Amino acid sequence: PGSTRFTFRTGRQVPRLGVMLVGWGGNNGTTVTAAVLANKLGLSWMTKTGRKKANYYGSLLQASTVCLGTSPTGDVYVPFRDLLPMVHPNDIIFDGWDISSLNLAEAMRRAEVLDWPLQEQLWPHMEKMRPRPSIYIPEFIAANQEERADNVLRGSMAEQVEQIRRDIRDFKETSGVDKVIVLWTANTERFCDVVPGLNDTADNLLGAIERGLEVSPSTLFAVASILEGCAYINGSPQNTFVPGAVELAAQRRVFICGDDFKSGQTKLKSVLVDFLVGAGLKTTSIVSYNHLGNNDGKNLSAPQQFRSKEISKSNVVDDTVQANPVLY
Repeated sequence: PGSTRFTFRTGRQVPRLGVMLVGWGGNNGTTVTAAVLANKLGLSWMTKTGRKKANYYGSLLQASTVCLGTSPTGDVYVPFRDLLPMVHPNDIIFDGWDISSLNLAEAMRRAEVLDWPLQEQLWPHMEKMRPRPSIYIPEFIAANQEERADNVLRGSMAEQVEQIRRDIRDFKETSGVDKVIVLWTANTERFCDVVPGLNDTADNLLGAIERGLEVSPSTLFAVASILEGCAYINGSPQNTFVPGAVELAAQRRVFICGDDFKSGQTKLKSVLVDFLVGAGLKTTSIVSYNHLGNNDGKNLSAPQQFRSKEISKSNVVDDTVQANPVLY
């Protein structure tokens, strides 16, 4: 056995943060943008159960607490956001890309997530926001997405990556942000084969992009972000981070993370399975209903895209199952 000593340094100056969403015009992109705007503007609206006011309930940083320790009067809890200097969501500046050209107000209406009285108040703010053209490679997502693809980049694969890099630089310059994070919240893609000589090393991956070989859009965005020194978060279950992308990020010392958000159904099911197996009850099946999935559900109707989601969903319970050889 050995030991390794790590020293962590946390920056204390909170940066002016920009977040660029891939799939800005989708359900996730429009809803998170609308939620931040509603909180920033202090909006409230009527529903059939009464008046609602914008809040950050459901936010890990804004609405959860951490136990610091014990005092003579009991445990001491503080908001997660107060542990370290952190950017407040209200201060985030959003931008992004989408294969659909709808402005964010129209896209918000298409998503059918938010109450209409809230949408009406947000409309004049969100109709000014329009996604930048995005990378569209039809074979990676379901064929039924083609009707939305009216805002796509042209040119070779390498030229499209270069355009994404220019977009990041343009956003940083025009918005005045100090730091940019790129987050994939677009459609689930089919898995991409890991092939020696294609995407197994950083050099091979960059070479594959130059030659226009098989590289998924999410990996292209990851490469562009890494080359621009921007952290990249993958919010869908496909294998965006092929070995070449991971090596490139390590070489450039850029943070990358993410394998599906796992914040809704997936999180709940993993908690329930852990409870059931811990109680000696064998779970034999997990069934999902894609409530409010809208276009996500439409894209997942294609077998290859659903397979990516299926792998992600099953992975969250693997440890629980393997920990109980009596039941399994």
